[in-house]
Amino acid sequence: MGALWKAIVVPAGCMFAAITFLFTLLLVKILWAWTVPDLFPRAVSEGYVAASLSWMTALKVALFVGVLAGVSGAKKG
Repeated sequence: MGALWKAIVVPAGCMFAAITFLFTLLLVKILWAWTVPDLFPRAVSEGYVAASLSWMTALKVALFVGVLAGVSGAKKG
Protein backbone atom coordinates (compact mmCIF):
# COMPACT_ATOMS: atom_id res chain seq x y z
CA MET A 1 0.00 0.00 0.00
CA GLY A 2 2.92 2.38 0.61
CA ALA A 3 4.20 2.31 -2.97
CA LEU A 4 0.69 2.68 -4.37
CA TRP A 5 0.07 5.63 -2.08
CA LYS A 6 3.21 7.44 -3.18
CA ALA A 7 2.90 6.62 -6.87
CA ILE A 8 -0.80 7.19 -7.54
CA VAL A 9 -2.80 8.67 -4.68
CA VAL A 10 -0.52 11.57 -3.73
CA PRO A 11 -0.06 12.94 -7.29
CA ALA A 12 -3.77 12.47 -8.00
CA GLY A 13 -4.66 14.37 -4.82
CA CYS A 14 -2.27 17.19 -5.72
CA MET A 15 -3.72 17.38 -9.22
CA PHE A 16 -7.27 17.47 -7.83
CA ALA A 17 -6.30 20.27 -5.41
CA ALA A 18 -4.66 22.29 -8.20
CA ILE A 19 -7.66 21.89 -10.52
CA THR A 20 -10.06 22.85 -7.71
CA PHE A 21 -7.93 25.90 -6.89
CA LEU A 22 -7.86 27.10 -10.50
CA PHE A 23 -11.59 26.42 -10.93
CA THR A 24 -12.33 28.52 -7.85
CA LEU A 25 -10.29 31.43 -9.20
CA LEU A 26 -11.97 31.14 -12.59
CA LEU A 27 -15.38 31.09 -10.91
CA VAL A 28 -14.55 34.27 -8.94
CA LYS A 29 -13.38 36.01 -12.12
CA ILE A 30 -16.47 35.01 -14.09
CA LEU A 31 -18.93 35.92 -11.33
CA TRP A 32 -17.25 39.29 -10.83
CA ALA A 33 -17.37 40.13 -14.54
CA TRP A 34 -20.97 38.95 -14.74
CA THR A 35 -22.44 40.73 -11.70
CA VAL A 36 -20.40 43.82 -10.80
CA PRO A 37 -20.89 45.79 -14.05
CA ASP A 38 -24.64 45.20 -13.77
CA LEU A 39 -24.78 46.14 -10.09
CA PHE A 40 -22.53 49.20 -10.31
CA PRO A 41 -22.61 50.45 -13.92
CA ARG A 42 -21.71 54.05 -13.14
CA ALA A 43 -18.86 53.12 -10.82
CA VAL A 44 -17.44 50.81 -13.50
CA SER A 45 -17.79 53.41 -16.26
CA GLU A 46 -16.08 56.07 -14.13
CA GLY A 47 -13.30 53.67 -13.15
CA TYR A 48 -14.03 53.35 -9.43
CA VAL A 49 -14.68 49.61 -9.66
CA ALA A 50 -12.92 47.19 -12.00
CA ALA A 51 -15.10 45.51 -14.60
CA SER A 52 -12.91 42.39 -14.53
CA LEU A 53 -10.34 40.94 -12.15
CA SER A 54 -6.79 39.77 -12.64
CA TRP A 55 -5.84 36.30 -11.44
CA MET A 56 -4.07 37.74 -8.39
CA THR A 57 -7.06 39.88 -7.45
CA ALA A 58 -9.35 36.88 -7.86
CA LEU A 59 -7.06 34.98 -5.46
CA LYS A 60 -7.30 37.81 -2.93
CA VAL A 61 -11.09 37.94 -3.19
CA ALA A 62 -11.35 34.15 -2.83
CA LEU A 63 -9.10 34.21 0.24
CA PHE A 64 -11.09 37.07 1.74
CA VAL A 65 -14.39 35.25 1.25
CA GLY A 66 -12.87 32.05 2.62
CA VAL A 67 -11.63 33.80 5.76
CA LEU A 68 -15.00 35.45 6.29
CA ALA A 69 -16.79 32.12 5.87
CA GLY A 70 -14.36 30.46 8.27
CA VAL A 71 -14.76 33.13 10.92
CA SER A 72 -18.54 33.13 10.69
CA GLY A 73 -18.64 29.32 10.78
CA ALA A 74 -16.34 29.18 13.80
CA LYS A 75 -18.65 31.40 15.84
CA LYS A 76 -21.69 29.22 15.11
CA GLY A 77 -19.98 26.04 16.31
